[in-house]
Amino acid sequence: MLRTTLVSLVTLATTLALTGTSQAAVDLTDPHKKDIAMQLVSSAENSSLDWKAQYGYIEDIDDGRGYTAGIIGFCSGTSDMLALVELYTNRKPGNVLAKYLPALRKVNGTDSHKGLDPNFTKDWKTAAKDTAFQTAQNDERDRVYFNPSVKQAKTDGLRALGQFIYYDAIVMHGPGTDKLSFGGIRKTAMSKAKTPAQGGNETTYLNAFLDARKAAMKAEEAHEDTTRVDTEQRVFLKNGNLDLNPPLTWKVYGDSYTIKS
Repeated sequence: MLRTTLVSLVTLATTLALTGTSQAAVDLTDPHKKDIAMQLVSSAENSSLDWKAQYGYIEDIDDGRGYTAGIIGFCSGTSDMLALVELYTNRKPGNVLAKYLPALRKVNGTDSHKGLDPNFTKDWKTAAKDTAFQTAQNDERDRVYFNPSVKQAKTDGLRALGQFIYYDAIVMHGPGTDKLSFGGIRKTAMSKAKTPAQGGNETTYLNAFLDARKAAMKAEEAHEDTTRVDTEQRVFLKNGNLDLNPPLTWKVYGDSYTIKS
């Protein structure tokens, strides 16, 4: 009887240990972790944790990229807004934004509003009430930003925090290879420290990446406030929270936020 009890206790302890390990190893593709990532980005992009309320967000933030809009900051000047509206129109011809496709093609690569004003912002907000447009935003976010950044982070041996750090960087700086894009930031970081996949220390590498990210942000006037690095990502890293497990408390632009669970 005693032996059976001991065996049961060992089995229970093993099960609990394995469960804990499994939870600790959850990456950013887990639905709950992904939602946390979206809340973190929204706190910096929209000063709100309610990222699902941002489908209709649109404004020109004077960063040289034209209109910035939606859940991930699709821009009229950087091709991702154009790709989004094309996808939406392929899925739902005749939608309220379809008529802007010729103008979006012309302003791509510039900060111009030509052909978009005066009603584009109003029509964007109308489209944002359509679940088909919301789904298109989700899908383009994943295709252009979320999936590539998380895949690269996992290849580099990074856990959930590192995956988020990559994701936030690609959202702001784009997936290019120049010095101020995600690829260039990563290249700079790798010149300073090895990734875990290369045998390096994860914390050391992520600090190097955040250093490179800050330098890229300061190179652009519209992004020179680096609190999303200093009082958000660096806080999680300093706390050793490499799995990005809640509770999470941070500040962006001086505003405080908390995700309890």
